[in-house]
Amino acid sequence: MAAGINKMDKQFERIKEILGKDCERNSQNAIRYLTYLRKTVKTPCLLTGIEDFLWEEPYVLGGWDNREYQELKKNNPSFTDQFELLELLPPNSGDDDIIAKVKRISDQKIFEIGLSWLECADFMDVNYQFIHDYAVWHTNY
Repeated sequence: MAAGINKMDKQFERIKEILGKDCERNSQNAIRYLTYLRKTVKTPCLLTGIEDFLWEEPYVLGGWDNREYQELKKNNPSFTDQFELLELLPPNSGDDDIIAKVKRISDQKIFEIGLSWLECADFMDVNYQFIHDYAVWHTNY
């Protein structure tokens, strides 16, 4: 192993700096993370999906009707879309994922999507690391 701390260790250290010793994924820590992200994330911030959204899975993985999928994408957010971040909102009751209120670039439709499903469209964006670290926390803790 290379000398020094590896990339993942640095990421976990950044998460600990935000949440403290208890990094468990829960609604209380999601609120802590929300407070941090509201102070840190700069706008404009362009986002896209990390992977297919739950509603898309049967179409993307299961081979369901492509015409139906294209029609549904008109009124539902897709992981292939690009979104402008409008606001970060607290998790819904009983949940632990920060909500991203976003506007789809192609048609200006507004959606609310769990932030853990999103990433910056450009990895060079100043917000990339902040949002990526959040997704790692939400997935691994």
